[in-house]
Amino acid sequence: MQYKKNSEEDIMEDLYKYEKELYKENYKLIGGVDEVGRGPLVGPVVAACCVLPSDFYLEGLTDSKKLSEKKRDIFFEYIKEHAIAYGVGVVSPERIDEINIYEASREAMIIAIKEVQKQIPLEVVLVDAMPLNIDIKSISIIHGDALSISIAAASVIAKVTRDKMMYELDKKYPEYGFASHKGYPTKKHIEAINKYGLIEGYRKTYGPVKKVLEEKNE
Repeated sequence: MQYKKNSEEDIMEDLYKYEKELYKENYKLIGGVDEVGRGPLVGPVVAACCVLPSDFYLEGLTDSKKLSEKKRDIFFEYIKEHAIAYGVGVVSPERIDEINIYEASREAMIIAIKEVQKQIPLEVVLVDAMPLNIDIKSISIIHGDALSISIAAASVIAKVTRDKMMYELDKKYPEYGFASHKGYPTKKHIEAINKYGLIEGYRKTYGPVKKVLEEKNE
């Protein structure tokens, strides 16, 4: 009889697959890279690169989108405390409008990697889906944030970092509801834009924002 792998231990074991293969090849400083914030109408796209020790273990760690906010916050502090190194890359909404969100996401990842390289001699990076043109070995993994412990850790750092920015924005402009929707185009967010207009930091090339700008200029 065959049993499906569905226990916490099996899931965690799968998360170490790519890292273990690289350890066998004598790579020691492996960075996981991920970004968050492609979809929001406002604010930057944020990426993180995280290098974990080979004996790192954090039960329940996975793609940050699958974690509750409370758990993400707890994991965020634990990862920062136990990581060998981590770096964050932030690319502004103005830059997103200039080069498009795909290229801005890549740029944020490269900034995060360079931040880590200032701290340690990074040897290889595992990247969630995005191919990178960098001077060290990189491996692109589809759905990497759910398949690699290093990428999952990076996704938590990036997500919590960006969410904190949205909470700060919410303090300045509570009528927009940034604390709840984090800048994503929810119904309430679109209603707030239509009612109060655009503040600094909106991505002008994004459809709902572009529509408001066009109506304003008519």
